Order: sequence, then structure tokens, then C-alpha cells
Amino acid sequence: MKIVFFTLFPNLILPYFEDSILKKAKNKYFEIEVVNFRDFANNNHKKVDTEIVGGGAGMIIDNIALRNALIEYKQIYKNAKTIFLTPVGKKYNQKDAIRFSNEKVLFLVCGRYEGFDERLIEDFADEVISIGDFILTGGELGALVIADSVLRNIKGVLGNEESLKDESFNYNLLEAPQFSKVGEVPIILKSGNHKVIKKWKEEASILKTKFHRPDLIN
Repeated sequence: MKIVFFTLFPNLILPYFEDSILKKAKNKYFEIEVVNFRDFANNNHKKVDTEIVGGGAGMIIDNIALRNALIEYKQIYKNAKTIFLTPVGKKYNQKDAIRFSNEKVLFLVCGRYEGFDERLIEDFADEVISIGDFILTGGELGALVIADSVLRNIKGVLGNEESLKDESFNYNLLEAPQFSKVGEVPIILKSGNHKVIKKWKEEASILKTKFHRPDLIN
């Protein structure tokens, strides 16, 4: 898989992939490219923001630089899935992460200011995604959230594929409580009876979901 980030701030993206599991997996199981779409502006000052037609506070990303960048990269990666990050989008979830992990190329387009010229979304977006009902200063954090959650579903990235099976949200349930060896733990977990332990975890998972996220059950 390859993920291409379109952003005005490449330095917010690149360091994330220089540590931990993703650093080890990069270039072996996936590739990352970061495009600064300011480089595609057609003015001397590389300006990419503009006033909002009809009035409104702040500025928006104009219809030129990002358009030029997407046109060029769409010619290179004709089958890329293009995701625009914006608060008005569909709320992202684990099912989306698994679905996106099957793509060969993913474009993650990061907004800034008051958002995008709407024509960019109309012309290029395959999907418009939000990571939650709150506002950030830009789409980079949201893009990293999506990238991380997608990449860990790619075979080989985590190393141990079993760790994906019982994670939260896989069955509309939260993962069962987990304990280290220090201190007291539920005695049943030390029984060695895998069938009984499995049943305990299933019941604990349901109880935990009902307490913390009843919306998943309802």
C-alpha cells in the first residue's frame, strides 16, 4: 500500500513514521509520500488561501494549487482512493479502517483555514471523512489517525496477526479488560482453562461495552 498526504505542513506528517512499529514496517509493507500542494500554486508568493465568496470569517484553500496537485497525482495513480479530511464528513470508524486497508493507493487530503473550496471536493473526493465532532486547526492529525488505523490492518505491519482479532470495535464490542502479572487479577484468568477464560472475556467485553459505550450495543 501507498499513502500520499496532501498538506501545507509536511513536517507535521513525516516524523510520525520515524518511530515504533510503523518505522519498522515502512518501505517493507507500505510507502509514504507527502505532497506540499503549496508548490503547485501559480503565483509568485505561493499563496494558497483566498477569501470566501459571499462573505464569511477567515479564508479557505483556493481552487488552484490543490487542484493542480491532485490532477498531477491522479495521472500517476489513476486508481487512488481520495479522502478529504473535514469536520463535515462522515464519522470515521474501524470498519472504514479495514476497508481502506484493501486499497493500493490512498490519498489523504488535509484541510486548513476554514476548509476547502467546495469544487475541490465535488471534483476529486471519493469520500469525505471526519474523525469526530470537534474542530482542529488542520486535517493533518486526522490524516495520521486514518493512516495509523489503516496501516496496522495490513498483513505484516504488526508482526503478530492474532493481536488484530479481538480488538475493540471488531464485533461492535469493546475489548475485554487486560491485566499484567503484578498484583491481584481475576482468578479465572490463571486457571489455564482456555474455554472458561474465553467465556469470561466475552462476558466481560459485553459488560465493558454496556458501561462505556452503550451506543455500540443499542
